[in-house]
Amino acid sequence: MKVYDISQEVFGCAVYPGDPSPERIVQMKIDAGEVCNLTAFKMCAHNGTHVDAPYHFIRDGRTIDQVDMKRFIGYAFVVAHEGDITAKDAEEIIRNAREASVNTKNLDCDCYNRILVRGSATVTEEAAEVFAANRILLFGNESQTVGPVEAPMAVHLIMLGAEIVLLEGIRLGDVDEGIYMLNSAPINLGGADGAPCRAILMSM
Repeated sequence: MKVYDISQEVFGCAVYPGDPSPERIVQMKIDAGEVCNLTAFKMCAHNGTHVDAPYHFIRDGRTIDQVDMKRFIGYAFVVAHEGDITAKDAEEIIRNAREASVNTKNLDCDCYNRILVRGSATVTEEAAEVFAANRILLFGNESQTVGPVEAPMAVHLIMLGAEIVLLEGIRLGDVDEGIYMLNSAPINLGGADGAPCRAILMSM
């Protein structure tokens, strides 16, 4: 089994325009004669590799601690795509993921429920509707936002409204297309709209 770390390093991570960058605060240092090294930090819940909960854009949506953990952990399908993801593209991605799942002959494989897109891809509103209609559990992408950077609300409302977990800011450059086991469990930030995570993939 091969393990792929698909997370960004926090203090040098990408940040959505306008969000505060993570800050490392050295509290204690052995080199300064103190008993141990101790680090504190400040960061936005959506810095680097993170997950969005419905509450991010929906007033009464679930907060990150209320989202079922099975959405973050399970089989996932990695697909490469560049540019806008259209409704037709989304339908093809879902179809290919279902076929790949069937071809594994593993009755427990439900990789079509978790889609990870490698490349500089942007989900359109029409594609978001397709993913929502198919009731997928999780969608992941390499950008810091799932929709257009300049206008993210509409896509988020559609996908988070369908309670699709959005895993944003992943790094899939070394990962081939196919089926993997995903663990993208977030930090348990009670009442929060999202949370950082250490996302990993494991080859089957």
